[in-house]
Amino acid sequence: MISQIIPKLPFIDKQKTIDYYTDLGFEFVSDYDQYLIAKYNNSELHFFEYKDLDPKTSDFMLYLKISSNIDKFYEHIQFKNIKIHPNGSLETKPWNMREFSLIDPNGTLLTFGEKVG
Repeated sequence: MISQIIPKLPFIDKQKTIDYYTDLGFEFVSDYDQYLIAKYNNSELHFFEYKDLDPKTSDFMLYLKISSNIDKFYEHIQFKNIKIHPNGSLETKPWNMREFSLIDPNGTLLTFGEKVG
C-alpha cells in the first residue's frame, strides 16, 4: 500500500537550490552530495544533481497544495523577493483553486494552490 508520494526534482547548483527552497520554508534534513532531502511539515522533496539540465528547457513541474491562507503565503514570497512567474500571479481559477506560480533556479515550475468556494 502506498503511504506517501515524494517528488524527485533536479538541481544544477546545490547551494542555489538549498537557498531558494529554504526561502520557501523548506528545511533540508539530508545532504548526500548529489542528492538532497527537504521537508515542509509532513511533505518531502528529494533533489538529484543534474548538471547538464538547461533550466530554460526544463519540463519539470510540481503542484503544491496550500491548506489555508495562500494570500499570506504569497505575501511571504513577495517579501522574500522571490520572482513570481510572468504568467503566474495570484488569482482564482475556474476550477475553484486560488493559485500562483514560480520557477525555481533549475527551471522547475512550482504552482501553489488553495481550494476556494
